[in-house]
Amino acid sequence: MRELPDELISQIAAGEVVERPASVIRELLDNALDAGARQITVRLSAGGVRLISVEDDGTGLPQGELPLALRRHATSKIASLHDLETVGTMGFRGEALAAINAIADLSIHSRFAGADSAFALDGRTGELRPVARATGTTVEVRELFFATPARRKFLKTDATELAHCIEAVRRHALARPDVGFSIWHEGRLVEQWRTAATLEQRLADTLGDDFVKQSVVVEHEAGPVRVTGRAGIPDAARSRADQQFFYVNGRFVRDKVLAHAVRSAYEDVLHGQRQPVYALYLEIDPARVDVNVHPTKIEVRFRDSREVHQAVRHAIENALAAPRAGDAAAAPAEPFFKPRALPEAAAWTQPAMPFASERGLGDMAAMWPAYRDTSAIPVSLPTSDTRAAPASAPFAPAAQAPSSAGTAAGESWPLGRALAQLQGVYILAENSQGLVIVDMHAAHERIVYERLKTQLDGAAIASQPLLIPATFAATPQEVATAEACAAVLPSLGLEISPFSPRTLAVRAVPSTLADGDPVELARGVLAELANHDASTVVQRAQNELLSTMACHGAVRANRKLTLEEMNALLRQMEATERSDQCNHGRPTWRQLSVRELDALFMRGR
Repeated sequence: MRELPDELISQIAAGEVVERPASVIRELLDNALDAGARQITVRLSAGGVRLISVEDDGTGLPQGELPLALRRHATSKIASLHDLETVGTMGFRGEALAAINAIADLSIHSRFAGADSAFALDGRTGELRPVARATGTTVEVRELFFATPARRKFLKTDATELAHCIEAVRRHALARPDVGFSIWHEGRLVEQWRTAATLEQRLADTLGDDFVKQSVVVEHEAGPVRVTGRAGIPDAARSRADQQFFYVNGRFVRDKVLAHAVRSAYEDVLHGQRQPVYALYLEIDPARVDVNVHPTKIEVRFRDSREVHQAVRHAIENALAAPRAGDAAAAPAEPFFKPRALPEAAAWTQPAMPFASERGLGDMAAMWPAYRDTSAIPVSLPTSDTRAAPASAPFAPAAQAPSSAGTAAGESWPLGRALAQLQGVYILAENSQGLVIVDMHAAHERIVYERLKTQLDGAAIASQPLLIPATFAATPQEVATAEACAAVLPSLGLEISPFSPRTLAVRAVPSTLADGDPVELARGVLAELANHDASTVVQRAQNELLSTMACHGAVRANRKLTLEEMNALLRQMEATERSDQCNHGRPTWRQLSVRELDALFMRGR
């Protein structure tokens, strides 16, 4: 047993903080922003391996503090445990410069605000000399990992490292639109983001105009948590999670609670494995979040993760709920219209629930007592008859549905007035922008689904007892979760109880899943309950059942509708939340502008 030399200790610490050139840039940008910089210039050579220079116009460092800046755990940002528990700055550990200096040639040029001159500090020799410089600081890092050549072998190509460096600057730029950033590589300007008056302008500059056009404003406050920013519409989702930015008190983070909350908010509207795009900003009392849980400061821990999860989920759900008009691929930053009360004449008139006896669904009226009065259920299953719809059709004529000649009236509705039905599948409508094409089954499915969710809000899922309980060897985590969530499981239609200290017994399952594997179901639910809020699991299970019901209850293809019924469906879509996507995340309608139609026929050429 022996003590390690200081140099080796510093190099070990550097391995935790500095993974690649982008890590150095992140730490230096944190310091620059803490110093109050309003303009930051990053200069790189060989992707940052040969040279990283970060220049700012902040307050600078006094001459006497320059040597102290390179000592391990030397900082002016915290002085007590209370300061550590309420960190309000980007940097706070005071180890970044010391770690970088241990594995590279580092020098600092700085002039303190109000000082007569600037001084330069050589990290290798400790020499301090006067230099010419305006107020602010420049940190130069040369030959990264020269002292640890084995680490240098793990770096990628210059182009790859440069891309990581640009991304590190972009993440800071998205959090601070009031600060200008520029990136130079080998003497060439590769990126520049000037100071922006608004967050939307900075988002457009860094992520592109399409990001702003294809996203909605998020503005939500719940107790001590405030969530702002922009969330992409479902049509803007990508195959990769490369446009997901989340900030906690101005710090870019990757957090499982936040990621799950966002994904939960998109569950009803995102198709398959598509990844949503977003730039979200969470503000919370620093005492309610621990930022000192990872050397790179990219992870955090919340005092009340459930509180944060619910706030983020509700913020995005509310933002996505309002229907939008116009082409989804060029949607406005704000919704064209807000959900409105549906006219009584536009409500469904079918009193029965014919799909309740479909195989696998069971008696839904028995599952939810509130549905025993089936006269209140606005759902029907249209027949496959291709003749004109009968009087009991699911779309009663809207009170003010426009006639085929009423162009002026139709222009006032975002989805316009119906013109015709195509192949028994699509509704063609005309609005002020051009042609609207609606998938009538997908649209009706969303309408039915949202109404079912509203009417069944808070109801429990009916369960079916098993004749022979299904027992299984459970992990300590599963046993603990089953005991802790004993009051929640019945609302999911499950009864899980201890059979022995290491065995659980499944005694009841949801009626609709009676033919499934009870053990696999129990394990899946317990895993969800262990990681996430119980109310989220309950709601997800209910929504899956209601989605199946809505699919069976929606109008089928090849069902002929009258113009009045088509217009009634369009009006209901305008009044329904999330009506732009069906329950499976597919779009329900598309817009073709007059300009696009003209281009198809080469008009004006």
